[in-house]
Order: sequence, then C-alpha cells, then structure tokens
Amino acid sequence: MKKRLLYIFGLIIFIVIIVFALNGLVVGTTKGRIIKEEDIKEDYDAILVLGCKVNPDGTPSMMLSNRVEKGIELYKKTGFKLILSGDHGKEEYDEVNTMKKMVLDESIPKEDVFLDHAGFSTYDSIYRAKKVFNAKKIIIVSQRYHLFRALYIADKLGLEAYGVAADDIPYKMINTKNEIREILARDKDVFKSMFKPQSKYVGEPIDIKGSGEVTFDE
Repeated sequence: MKKRLLYIFGLIIFIVIIVFALNGLVVGTTKGRIIKEEDIKEDYDAILVLGCKVNPDGTPSMMLSNRVEKGIELYKKTGFKLILSGDHGKEEYDEVNTMKKMVLDESIPKEDVFLDHAGFSTYDSIYRAKKVFNAKKIIIVSQRYHLFRALYIADKLGLEAYGVAADDIPYKMINTKNEIREILARDKDVFKSMFKPQSKYVGEPIDIKGSGEVTFDE
C-alpha cells in the first residue's frame, strides 16, 4: 500500500513538472516577440484581433473591448487589414459582429475589415489566418497572458507573427483559476501544434488583399 501511494505521489509530481515545463517553454520562446506599437517598422499582411466573451445582451466584455480598441489603434497607425476572429457558431452568440460594429463605428472602411466567423479557439484563429486568409506575416492583438500561446501556435504553424498587448488591467476574469486554466491551455496547444490538425472549418480561401466585405454576413 505504501509503495503504491509513493508511486501515485511520484506520478503526480512528474505530471506537475511536465505541465510547468511546457508552460515555461511557451512563455520563454515567445516573450521576445511581444512588441510595442512604436516597434512596428515593417509591413504586415494583417492585424489579427482575437475574440473572447460577449455579454448576454450582445455587448462586448471589457476584455474584448480592449482587444478591439487596440486593433483599431494599430489600424489607424499602420493601415494594415484587420482580421476579427471569434466564435459565431450559434446565431444567439456572435463575437465577430460585435467586434465589427466597434470597428465600423470608428469609420474604418469595410473593405479593410475581414471577419473570421469560425475562430472557435486560439488555434483555429491562427490556423485560419494562414490557411484561409493566406496571411504570411501578422500582428496578433490580445492580452499579454494570451499572446504567449497565440505566438507559439503561429510559430509552429509557420506563420510569422508578433504580438501587441491590449490594455493589461485587473480583469475580474483573470484570477488564479483562470491563470491555471491558461497554463493547461498552453500545454494542450503545445501538443496540438505538434500534430497540426486542420481547423474544424476551413472553407474557400479569402484573399486578404481583396475586400473584407465578402466575409460579412449581415
């Protein structure tokens, strides 16, 4: 019995070490590619803004608002196309059109705004940026804690990417529980990026050099 308990304890310790080692790998190999706006000196195919929670009344969460606001700020400084990627898998839940409204309210031309309705996960958003929109070099916008994972996935999928962090304020949803969830998500995407599965939805290619209006559904 004692030997069995020691074995179980040792296995738990081993798993914990692996979990935190993989987390360290993701953070350590990507932190140098998180840049500031003033560091953007070259041309990029697009600015990829990653979606997140929309409130039940259809308004953006504070976290999503800050991501979109940063994307708008970067667009106004650079003129790079915007890809707004989020979950629109159900009619009653729509991250991308919530993001679109914020962007168009800032008088950004429709042709420069591309909607990715099937960005159900960080992996899907990055995969589709490359495979559907044929982007080769992008800026990813999200909160800093999320950028490590997004940049790691982009690197493993062969997409040149740099991250610009949205405002990092104390969100209620970023607590110990969610930090642990993000560590586990990083570990999961390390393995996912090894096998490079196709995104659930791919569809026809969309030319990022064309007009984004072809991606609008309303």
